[in-house]
Amino acid sequence: MIQRMAHTAIFVIDQDVARDFYVNKLGFELRMDEKMPNGFRWLTVSPKGQPDLQIILMKVAPSPKEIDPHRQRITADDVESIRELMKKGAFGAGVFQTADCRKTYEELKAKGVEFLSPPKDQFYGVEAVFKDPFGNWFSMTQPKNME
Repeated sequence: MIQRMAHTAIFVIDQDVARDFYVNKLGFELRMDEKMPNGFRWLTVSPKGQPDLQIILMKVAPSPKEIDPHRQRITADDVESIRELMKKGAFGAGVFQTADCRKTYEELKAKGVEFLSPPKDQFYGVEAVFKDPFGNWFSMTQPKNME
């Protein structure tokens, strides 16, 4: 039986820029930053207070040649398509929860985080939407039960 999700991925173009954004602007904790012998970089972060979920900041790149033959490979053409979709803002990468959406909005905005919409009252709570440097957008939500 599946018990929990341990890792999930967000596609990024540049892992150094991603590390800086997620750690220094969003305040996430760095969990792992290691290079494998084949050059693949395993970079993970977690929101503070949620160490059991690691977010892989996965560089959009062609799959290594030694990938499992049962898995589909990402080609150079696929990489270009993914990059174009990211630039268009086609990927909503998730929902981050906060205890005070308006306060967190002001703190992150002061750090240079780009918001697509300011905090608004919604039926489920207060929500603001921001994006990372690559075009991935996120809902930042203060659920009603936290108000």
